[in-house]
Amino acid sequence: MAKAMTKSKLVEVIAERTKITKSRAEEVVNTIFDTMSDAMTRGEGIEIRGFGSFTIRSYEGYTGRNPKTNTPVEVKPKKLPFFKVGKDLKDLVASKAHIPLPTDDDDEDDGDDGDDEDEG
Repeated sequence: MAKAMTKSKLVEVIAERTKITKSRAEEVVNTIFDTMSDAMTRGEGIEIRGFGSFTIRSYEGYTGRNPKTNTPVEVKPKKLPFFKVGKDLKDLVASKAHIPLPTDDDDEDDGDDGDDEDEG
């Protein structure tokens, strides 16, 4: 499985790239996420040009089935966030599709430090 960009890793990257402290970068990240969450809670969409858009989708209630017991279960109507990728991001990801993703195994030290001068 490919590695995931976690919130803490995002904070580290922002701190490094902008030369601010990790605590300041964490404030920035939290402010962005909180603002986005607040907007979506109010039913507003979020559009970030080139990246994508977040919208709220409404789903009607329906009668489902419990797969273990096969008994009917009423599923209530709900609203859920939905993300639609932007063209620029879609194209960027597609252009990198031929590059293999790093795996957890890539982090292991195989004892080879890359110095091949001794070998002959």
